[in-house]
Amino acid sequence: MGKPTGFLEIGRQTPGYDPVDDRIRHYDEFIRPLNEDELNKQGARCMDCGIPYCHNGCPINNIIPDWNDLVYRNRWQEAADVLHSTNNFPEFTGRVCPAPCEAACTLNLDDAPVAIKTIEMAIVERAFEEHWITPDIPTRRTGKSVAVVGSGPAGMAAAQQLARVGHSVTLFEKNARFGGLLRYGIPDFKLNKKIIDRRLSQMQAEGVELRPNTCVGIDVPAKGLLNRYDAVLLTGGSEKPRDLEVEGRDLGGIHFAMDFLTQQNRRVAGEPVYEGDAIVATGKHVVVIGGGDTGSDCVGTSIRQGALSVTQIEIMPKPPEKENKGLTWPFWANKMRTSSSQEEGCTRDWCVTTHAFEGENGVVKNLRAGRVDWTQDDSGRWSMSEIENSQFNLKADLVLLAMGFVHPQQEGMLKELGVDFDQRGNVKAGTDDYRTSVDKVFAAGDMRRGQSLVVWAIREGRQAARAIDEYLMGSSELPR
Repeated sequence: MGKPTGFLEIGRQTPGYDPVDDRIRHYDEFIRPLNEDELNKQGARCMDCGIPYCHNGCPINNIIPDWNDLVYRNRWQEAADVLHSTNNFPEFTGRVCPAPCEAACTLNLDDAPVAIKTIEMAIVERAFEEHWITPDIPTRRTGKSVAVVGSGPAGMAAAQQLARVGHSVTLFEKNARFGGLLRYGIPDFKLNKKIIDRRLSQMQAEGVELRPNTCVGIDVPAKGLLNRYDAVLLTGGSEKPRDLEVEGRDLGGIHFAMDFLTQQNRRVAGEPVYEGDAIVATGKHVVVIGGGDTGSDCVGTSIRQGALSVTQIEIMPKPPEKENKGLTWPFWANKMRTSSSQEEGCTRDWCVTTHAFEGENGVVKNLRAGRVDWTQDDSGRWSMSEIENSQFNLKADLVLLAMGFVHPQQEGMLKELGVDFDQRGNVKAGTDDYRTSVDKVFAAGDMRRGQSLVVWAIREGRQAARAIDEYLMGSSELPR
């Protein structure tokens, strides 16, 4: 383990941020990383628990105590090897993962978990700086070919794993650049896109063929892939947004969050955006409907665009300031969390339902809302009721719907292939073999499990790669 008494002697420390007034003027990352000595001390805090709950709390089962100890002992290259043994892209999770591992840390019982996410990102960035991360080129070729459709974290992880065992892998992406919602959904101030590009360079050196601007089902017949490839993996994500069917929904100025975020990411990257359809918050009163990460990203982006005000509303109750550790630990707890974007100047409100949108000259100007109450019956089932005479108005020149996604886009590729869907509308496939109802076709990531975290997508991509390798070769040495 790290220092046996480290958790008693050293307090939790995480990176700081640039001041709000500075960081809202640009779209760059603004974290102030810890220095090496500070990171050594944070690694020393790890207790090396007999049951590493952090390991189980992490969807990809990162071997966290091991690389904490190695950082404490200044054995950084070994730490990088251990980290990459379970995670293809720790530079992604080290930036955007909510860190369920830290929620599961034993020291979280005292609200001072090991700074696992901080150490993770420090390890991988050190590994890139020292050029320890090099292409893992296979020593033999299997003669088998795999098409991976969708280049988000699930598709990238699967493609890299399959290429490393010698399969010929083609990664299809409908957009001009790769990364899926890592690229087009997450703002650059949370994940600079150069971080994606350097990993793609490694994957290309390992033999992954990148096919951009290729929408399978439109530019390429989906069934044609079955004739060209020995296996097809669908990792296209969950892209059908949840809508809000209320009066005035058809007014101008009401948009899905991902349309707004994607436009801004394209601007930052220098990709063309037709400004006639521009969605911008400059000089507007912005209302974000939805309290999750996507809503938070809309808040930070709106502030950087120069919104007059930003209000984020959520239909669910306000979470408690502190969880009951005796009931929740080591699981992810429902408690009040504030993102860096929300800290930058956002008004948040809970238990709010939207009644209607009102506008002038076809453009939204006002949101009519009401307050709701949540009650729980004896069986534990929650129900919602509206509070009488609780109606109020919000100025709204721009409304961004960030209420999540219901399932993948079914029209086009999925309907052409004829895959079965589960009760929620996702592609039906198991978590052992990842096979769909169509021979040779597999599915993983949000397209299979529904909207989820980047770390879950990486897990599913890795597991699907092993399942495909077993299908093609009869057995596999890839880890699950």
